[in-house]
Amino acid sequence: MSSHNVWTHKGTFLLAAVGSAVGLGNLWRFPYLTGENGGGAFILIYALTIFAVGIPILIAETMLGRSSRQSPIMGMRHLTKTHGSSRAWESIGWLGAASAFLILSFYSVIAGWAIHYTWQMLTGSLIGADAGTIGAGFDALLASPALLTLYHTLFIIASGLIVGLGIHKGIESGLRIIMPALFIILLVVLGYSVVHGDIGAAASFLFTFNIADLSLEGWLQAMGQSFFTLSLGMGAIMAYGAYMASDASLTRTAFAIAFVDTAVAMVAGLAIFALVFGAGLETGQGPGLMFVTLPLAFAEMPFGALVGGVFFILVLGAAISSSISLIEPVAAFLVERFDMTRPQAVMLMVIASWAMGLLTVISFNIYAEGTIFHTLFGRSAFDFIELLTNIFMPLGGLMIALFAGWSLTHAEVMKEMHTTETWFSVWRFLVRFIAPAAVAFVFLRSIPHVEGYLLPAVGALAIVIAFAAGRATLARSTR
Repeated sequence: MSSHNVWTHKGTFLLAAVGSAVGLGNLWRFPYLTGENGGGAFILIYALTIFAVGIPILIAETMLGRSSRQSPIMGMRHLTKTHGSSRAWESIGWLGAASAFLILSFYSVIAGWAIHYTWQMLTGSLIGADAGTIGAGFDALLASPALLTLYHTLFIIASGLIVGLGIHKGIESGLRIIMPALFIILLVVLGYSVVHGDIGAAASFLFTFNIADLSLEGWLQAMGQSFFTLSLGMGAIMAYGAYMASDASLTRTAFAIAFVDTAVAMVAGLAIFALVFGAGLETGQGPGLMFVTLPLAFAEMPFGALVGGVFFILVLGAAISSSISLIEPVAAFLVERFDMTRPQAVMLMVIASWAMGLLTVISFNIYAEGTIFHTLFGRSAFDFIELLTNIFMPLGGLMIALFAGWSLTHAEVMKEMHTTETWFSVWRFLVRFIAPAAVAFVFLRSIPHVEGYLLPAVGALAIVIAFAAGRATLARSTR
């Protein structure tokens, strides 16, 4: 890969990876899970799994991207050839690309809701509205295929335009504006929450250490959140890693990404729940927290319309920084494999993902129930697409850990990591054994009907098979 396809500054990869990681999940899912699963106890488990699972795989995925200097699909094809490994490992690239494509299709629809609420807030439409009015407004939004399609279209076009402009003029320039702006807006909203909300109740809700509230399901959710929050297994980190400077530290960068991503989630949680408790409202789960409870809180507070509009601009910015990372893995592959121009590749990816997104649009209204999807799969099209990504991502992450841990030689890893033998040994142990075991359980948890005594049995079988595959790869690569 030529020099013009490397980030202009070392810190840009950090911005890009943080932009990919910081999204809708940070702004409501992480705080809600923390509050409902033992507060500080959940955060402790989350932090441990970030260290033992998230960071090792983040380093591994970045390393694969930087060592190949190609898109995830073409990069894994190159690495399997140079290591004499089975071509089955190329599925890492394909799983990542498929995950990115599917996630973008529904992520764009949900992120588009923020456009609706930004406009409603800034125009003062929700000032003085009660819970029933705001709830009915949200239901009306979901019931309108036309509105959902409009917002979905606007959002995905905006994301495509940024990526279509190229690595430097598009992604790099966009991130230098979007990410600092997001951090400033987040601090402004936090300051507003301290003044007009109940920051003490929010801190108690999030950080009270109560290990008794942390069930086995809570442990699994903490493990899953630590994996998904870093955008692992969707090709984005590998694609961005291909543009990373050779002398940039993989370890320091990975720890910085994990720290910033977690800090954003914590600050967002404090700000959001301070407003919720300050308005005397109940915490909600999923879309209800952000699109019903929060607008109600803003509607009851001084300058709430303005601050609420700014907050939803923050949501949009975080969503766009994530969506551009979803476009890049597939667009880069189309450029390399079919010699397309970048605008052509981005347009093809965006149009295809937009069309797929229409299935999510109609899952909330026209075909909400009683359709062929419900008949065949027992769930809506949106739920089915989300299920596929919840399988593809951890499976891809599992294979990334095994390939990097077993197939790459000591010399290859040290050439990329530039680290001490002690940290190399720790990383290799984590990426060979601990991370695959944890991700295997996250993977199995995402599959319906795998529960009870079957979970440990199937999990153990998966680890044995994966370990054998890794050993076979190691044997081939050292012949």
